[in-house]
Amino acid sequence: MKRAALAGVLGLALAAGGLLAAAAASGAGPLSALATTTSTGTTTTAPVAVIAAGVTIGGVEVGGMTSDAAYTAVDEAFSEPVLIVVRKHELAPHPGQIGAAARIGEAVARAGSAAPGTAIPLGVSVNRGRVRKYVAVVAKRFDTKPVDAQLYLRDLRPWIAKPVAGLELYRGRAESAIVGALLSNKRGPLRLRQKVIAPGVTRTNFGAVIVIRRGSNRLYLYNGMRSWRVFPVATGQAIYPTPLGRFRIVVKWRNPWWYPPNSSWARGLKPVPPGPGNPLGTRWMGLSAPGVGIHGTPDAASIGYSASHGCIRMRIPDAEWLFGHVHLGTTVFIVSA
Repeated sequence: MKRAALAGVLGLALAAGGLLAAAAASGAGPLSALATTTSTGTTTTAPVAVIAAGVTIGGVEVGGMTSDAAYTAVDEAFSEPVLIVVRKHELAPHPGQIGAAARIGEAVARAGSAAPGTAIPLGVSVNRGRVRKYVAVVAKRFDTKPVDAQLYLRDLRPWIAKPVAGLELYRGRAESAIVGALLSNKRGPLRLRQKVIAPGVTRTNFGAVIVIRRGSNRLYLYNGMRSWRVFPVATGQAIYPTPLGRFRIVVKWRNPWWYPPNSSWARGLKPVPPGPGNPLGTRWMGLSAPGVGIHGTPDAASIGYSASHGCIRMRIPDAEWLFGHVHLGTTVFIVSA
């Protein structure tokens, strides 16, 4: 029994040795000799196709890669964010988020049959509407409106804070730059510029400012922050005080009518037409304080005293001069000094 088994093993060994010898004689490798055989002969696995050496797609090296590997490599490169810089801020949107799509499959198919060293462009399409919407979002974030010069009162004098210029994105240029970068498969940095928007009101063009010192019955006129002229005036009696605060000139009338106010002191009085004796003189500059204004007066003897019913009286020539040098919206500060 043992002799029979030993003889069987010896027979198998001799058969295998014969196969190896035959393979060596034919020039086949050892794995070829162990390949699956059929009734018609030996079957071998075909080599996997790869792209020729040195081939690039959109600047990405794909030589030696399979089609699947090349697709992945190009897709990863195309998906890199676009670096956008606005002032010192960096943005990094992905191409797909702003409307770009690459025809990678088409390029990989061309690469499969391309000669070594061929540079194949990557076709890209861009949805300009989405780029425009993205630019609008960027503009909303970084655009700033100009701030006009602001007026304050410091130590009884006007003080004007400096204005601040605004910034506005050049939207058309930004859109073109982004579309161009996407179509050429570039990733920046793209520096988007903003134009400067000048404020409308500055220290230079601020115009007239009036400060009325009720206690000393003086009207100080300033051109911005610079002293211009000083006028004696009459302000309200203690029982009819001129209001304190910040106001504006809201109306200007030449040769005004005078209408009696709804007050006990004016009961029974009738309107007075323009002309000599009109309590308002020849000019009326009404303030945002109801019923209060700066005006001329035929009663020049009252100037320098607290003699009015709340308004600010001026000599008629002074009121006419002031009328010509202020405008609707001129700020009037009334202080107790």
